[in-house]
Amino acid sequence: MKAVVFDQYKTTPTLKDVEKPTPGPGEVLLKVAGAGACHSDVAVFRDFDESFGPAQLKPSFVLGHENSGWAEALGEGVEGITVGDAFLVYGPMGCGHCRACSRGQDTYCENAATMPHLAAGLGRDGGMAEYVSVPARNLVPLGDADPVAAAPLSDAGLTPYHAIKKSLPVLAGGGTFALVIGLGGLGQIAVQILTALTGATVIATDTKQDAMERAAANGAVTVPGGEGQSDAIRELTGGKGVDAVFDFVGATPTIALAMGVVALRGRVTVVGIANGTFEWNFYAVPYEVELTSTYWGTIEELHEVVDLYRAGQVTPDVTVYSLDDALEAYRALEAGELSGRAVVAPHGATGV
Repeated sequence: MKAVVFDQYKTTPTLKDVEKPTPGPGEVLLKVAGAGACHSDVAVFRDFDESFGPAQLKPSFVLGHENSGWAEALGEGVEGITVGDAFLVYGPMGCGHCRACSRGQDTYCENAATMPHLAAGLGRDGGMAEYVSVPARNLVPLGDADPVAAAPLSDAGLTPYHAIKKSLPVLAGGGTFALVIGLGGLGQIAVQILTALTGATVIATDTKQDAMERAAANGAVTVPGGEGQSDAIRELTGGKGVDAVFDFVGATPTIALAMGVVALRGRVTVVGIANGTFEWNFYAVPYEVELTSTYWGTIEELHEVVDLYRAGQVTPDVTVYSLDDALEAYRALEAGELSGRAVVAPHGATGV
């Protein structure tokens, strides 16, 4: 079968023929419906090397950690899965038996350091291919929902959902404000999730006009990046600042912006992985502000994201590529040409 393979550090992945996987005990072989192209993939093949990056992410393996597909074959011991049904794949793959994993919180696996991989597509062969084999416990049913458009929800939906859910206490009640910095794939979905889950006024900011127009269409008040950005955001809040900020860039300037507009007792969540830094000063930050990072989410939360998707409250903005054009999807992602999510559909947009 064809697959997009990360086979060398600091090098664009290659599209090549590899062996079709066979599901092991407890696994399900999926005919891939969609695989999202993510900035984390770019970090793997462009930024990491032998001395930098998680030890589990050494070449070579098939990329693709945002996956959906149809059950094609069942491994030994798998029950309750019907061949032909559509599923979303919960990405994180922990040990399966520690306290965190027993709660469906594989992102916090207590044995992660000794695991051979982090997820399908992150150390283990992923879904940027015609087929992928995954543990049955990682499957979330999609019912009759479109699995191609759903693929990004396993990361680009789950990650902002988890971050927003953790911030709900500061967004409770009336008169609250949320700020989304960076309106790529995750940021656009974050606007929709905030609108669905809270009564907060959602402010969205980016340097791209088309990205802000898409956010505005989903209910956000937009502020362009550049001079006067911070003042404009504060003015929208009546001067009090933003209760919850979600930085989907994570660069030093965007973290500084977030910390400059957050309200007293507010919360700043850095979601983006641009590796920015912030120099904290007791007198320069509003009292009792929380600054935190976030990582993916739980399988329970992915079920909740799918519920929002099936209810029409969250709709990923996707551009569909064929598997033959997967490297073009990564090129467009690296070049910053996408405001939604690139999804590779190995069997076509309809799965035929």
